[in-house]
Amino acid sequence: MTDQGNNNQNISRNPFAALFSSLADAKQFALGQQQEHSKPPSEDSGDSQSESENSVTDSIEDNDDSVAEISRSFRSRQELCEQLNVNHMIQRIFLITLDNSDPSLRGGNGIPSRCVFLEEMAADLDGQDWLDMDSIEQALFNRLLLLEPGNHLIYMTSCSAVNLSADRDAGEKCAVPYLYACYQRAKEEVTKVPEKLLPFAVRCKNLTVSNARTVLLTPEIYVNQNVYEQLLDLFLDGVSSAQLELVAEFVEEVIAGLLADQEVRTFGEVMVPVFDIFQGRVKDLDLCQLLLYSYLEVLLYFSQQKDIAKVLVEHIQPKDPSNGLQYQKTLLGTILNISCLLKTPGVVESHGYFLNPSRSSPQEMKVQESNIHQFMGQFHDKLHFILKNLLQQSSETRHLLLSWLGGCLQANTGRTKIWANQMPEIFFQMYASDAFFLNLGAALLKLCQPFCRPNSAKLLTFNPTYCALGELSEEERRNRNVHARGLDKETCLIPLPPQQSAGFAQSYSLLTENLILTQLTLHIGFHRLHDQMVKMNQSLHRLQGSWRETQLSGGPAAEQLREQFEHLMTVYLSTKAAATQPAMLQNCLNLQAACASLLVQLGLNNQGSEHMPLHFPLPPLNNNQLCHVPEFFVDNLGDFFIFLRRFADEVLETSAESLEQVLNFITMFMGNVERMSNPHLRAKLAEVLEAVMPHMEAAAAGTTLPIMFQRQRVFCSYCHASRLAEALITVFVDIEFTGDPHQFEQKFNYRRPMYSILKYMWNTESYRESIKHLATYASENLEAMNPPLFLRFLNLLMNDAIFLLDEAIQFLSKIKVLQLERDRGAWDDLSPDARREKESSLQMFGQLGRFHNIMSNETIGTLAFLTSEIKGIFVHPFLAERIISMLNYFLQHLVGPKMGALKVKDFSEFDFKPHQLVSDICTIYLNLGNEENFCASVPKDGRSYSPTLFCQTVRVLKKINKPGDMIVSFSLLADKIKSLADRHQQEEETYSDAPDEFLDPIMSTVMLDPVVLPSSNVTVDRSTIARHLLSDQTDPFNRTHLTMDQIRPNEELKQQILQWLAEHKREPQQMGPSG
Repeated sequence: MTDQGNNNQNISRNPFAALFSSLADAKQFALGQQQEHSKPPSEDSGDSQSESENSVTDSIEDNDDSVAEISRSFRSRQELCEQLNVNHMIQRIFLITLDNSDPSLRGGNGIPSRCVFLEEMAADLDGQDWLDMDSIEQALFNRLLLLEPGNHLIYMTSCSAVNLSADRDAGEKCAVPYLYACYQRAKEEVTKVPEKLLPFAVRCKNLTVSNARTVLLTPEIYVNQNVYEQLLDLFLDGVSSAQLELVAEFVEEVIAGLLADQEVRTFGEVMVPVFDIFQGRVKDLDLCQLLLYSYLEVLLYFSQQKDIAKVLVEHIQPKDPSNGLQYQKTLLGTILNISCLLKTPGVVESHGYFLNPSRSSPQEMKVQESNIHQFMGQFHDKLHFILKNLLQQSSETRHLLLSWLGGCLQANTGRTKIWANQMPEIFFQMYASDAFFLNLGAALLKLCQPFCRPNSAKLLTFNPTYCALGELSEEERRNRNVHARGLDKETCLIPLPPQQSAGFAQSYSLLTENLILTQLTLHIGFHRLHDQMVKMNQSLHRLQGSWRETQLSGGPAAEQLREQFEHLMTVYLSTKAAATQPAMLQNCLNLQAACASLLVQLGLNNQGSEHMPLHFPLPPLNNNQLCHVPEFFVDNLGDFFIFLRRFADEVLETSAESLEQVLNFITMFMGNVERMSNPHLRAKLAEVLEAVMPHMEAAAAGTTLPIMFQRQRVFCSYCHASRLAEALITVFVDIEFTGDPHQFEQKFNYRRPMYSILKYMWNTESYRESIKHLATYASENLEAMNPPLFLRFLNLLMNDAIFLLDEAIQFLSKIKVLQLERDRGAWDDLSPDARREKESSLQMFGQLGRFHNIMSNETIGTLAFLTSEIKGIFVHPFLAERIISMLNYFLQHLVGPKMGALKVKDFSEFDFKPHQLVSDICTIYLNLGNEENFCASVPKDGRSYSPTLFCQTVRVLKKINKPGDMIVSFSLLADKIKSLADRHQQEEETYSDAPDEFLDPIMSTVMLDPVVLPSSNVTVDRSTIARHLLSDQTDPFNRTHLTMDQIRPNEELKQQILQWLAEHKREPQQMGPSG
């Protein structure tokens, strides 16, 4: 046997050799110790050996020299064991080694399969092939500086099978993930090693943390490595492997180290590059990409970690706070800008949603919309938790985030201006996008949900005086919790009484600030999106019609229109999907219902901690809370419910309690100028009422009406039905005079939804009875100082009917002339410009004619159902002659010789319904025909009435197949009126020579009840001035203010007139038939 063999055999017999993982380890260790002991001993080393050392040496007896060396190298068996275990533990944790010996000589117990051999360090240590706690720091530093650690891998065991996982772990090039992996392995060692090795394992774990801190503080040392990218990727890997908590534990310790040592770099300087990399990666991600949600999980952790959160909110503060677009360019703004809306307005080529919609089935588009909604739900949840975490951090972090929100909203208030929507090229350079505000609004809505129950006691802690605060210093904003800016310039529901000031609070609750910031966000963002959708919807209808027309003729124009339609349809469907995410709509519904409830409580002067029930009559306002509520609170509520009616009607059916709160709000405010001074805003509430009530119209072909059960139940059982009907009629009257220069044109648009509501109310007993009660009161108080509400309502209703149908007739006449010119070829010889002008005129007259036809149909229809049960006020002289002249004038155009002028092509295109109009007019006649004085007034209409007109009407009723009983009844009425007309003719001849002082100066008819006007001293007939004062409460002769209670009867003149009439009635009788 060779010396080498003997040596190995002797070592193997040594009892201490069992402490080594392999025979080779024991031998190498012995050789190293031998070299060390061959050096001259120090002066005090010779006599210092303990008795235990001598006993170990003696026990070896005379075995091989190598065995003796091993035994002498350690003071005790425990020291030897500890040294070897430390070496192996370091190898297992850091996957590095100084031992490059033959792996076949090592045992596999407790040694990693692959390690990086630190060649230079091994050489520097002159043969030391183990690692200890004195050398590990240098070893780890050397390992981190290796450019290609994979090139230094060696096998640590005799197993040479390919192990990609071991190669990857040991050869990891990137410093941060390598140190994280070492940290995890060190953690494992801490749980496994004996108690004597525990301090060494803990120290190794701490080394990973301290080196990670060094890496982040001095990234320039590590060539070709972006350590900030590595840190971000480490978080992403933690998310993808569901081990984010483990990553967070490591990072928390690193952060503690960074915060303790900020001389080289501050913690903020370490995190900002990470944020910048994060933002750069996220900005191009799509809403439906799963990777986006991994990044959001990382951002969610950032918001939870107090030190990172503080740096984050400092980092997102814009350089130019006055530029709205700058907020979108921040990290948080970049996240908020992600949606299914077009990234570049008008460019659909790179858009990933709803491409080629005309080639997709409705089911396919519904599936795609549902998919978008699902991702939006997840996206909004993440945004909500991020904002919530930031708000729950330190007061400084909360202040910075709220300052960012307040500054952002102030810088973007220009989005609500009309000019901004008319100049898109400037808009997109100045303001944040629709997607930004849609997502911000969705996240803030979620924050508001805890207090969005209609009867939540928390709501009553809202303090509207927040909105009246002017400019504050930064310190005041921080201390008083006021971060919204510029609200003191907003118009409020009612003006602040003179010489009154707001009672400002020392500080405001987070609820108050959350509610105001959320409403302001919706005002700035949602209104514009809604407006865009309405306009796109209208454009799509026009394009679709033009496309179908050009398809018949073919040519390139049809293809161009198809492309335009496809383009716009893609934009519309994407916008609709973004705006109708179900959870977002439900949250907004909850908020608006809660705000409706809150405003009712403010209107009831409630300053307690419990909600008060709504009761009438309303108490007088004794505080100025409503003086500080901005009008956009009500605007938002109106916009939202009108939006639901148009684009997401099914949501209304799911929230009966919310609808009751909205009805309470409308009932209190719509007709009450003391609580809401703006007539336009109160008129908008009528549109809101029309939106939430059950639908009246029939379903379109191929579609079914949505379920209406809950809405019908709420509307029909509403406890304040009589007050709601009165409020509707009040605002119908009030909108006549708004003080706006365009009030005349505006009033028709405002009144349009009111007709639908009145019709629905009339078909519901509780509402119908309340309307009849108003009519009865008006009949009994016709000459009150202030004309009764229902009297003024009927007067305006007839004014509208006369104007609208007259205008419609004029437009239809012009349309017919233009259509005849076009069909006869008169346009063929015109220049292109002249032809375009004609086409434009035809289109304009068509739109105007359609609008006036729709509105006149509504007004005449309303008079038809009202006269079915309300008669007294209609047959009173105040109104009878007026309504009769109106009905006869319309019949003259609809059934008389002038009807030919209205025969345009395709009545339906212009919503012209002559059959319905004739039927409604005849219904009104039949409803009031039993009243003698009404029938007697019909022949007095000298402008339009003639017996022939009624005969023509009977002929038309037969032609349009009206029921026989209706035709017979109208024929009998016509005969009755004819006989009264003959009698009236005789009276006219009798009174034709009446003195001028007996004639009404306005109507030129004999006065039956002359009255004197106090300021002008002119005498007129009572019925004449009464009709005038319904529309204009001034003296018609000098424009001074006048009411019915101011006029005085002219008894002397009345007696003279009555005497003259009596004499003239006797004269024909005395003369007899021959006379």
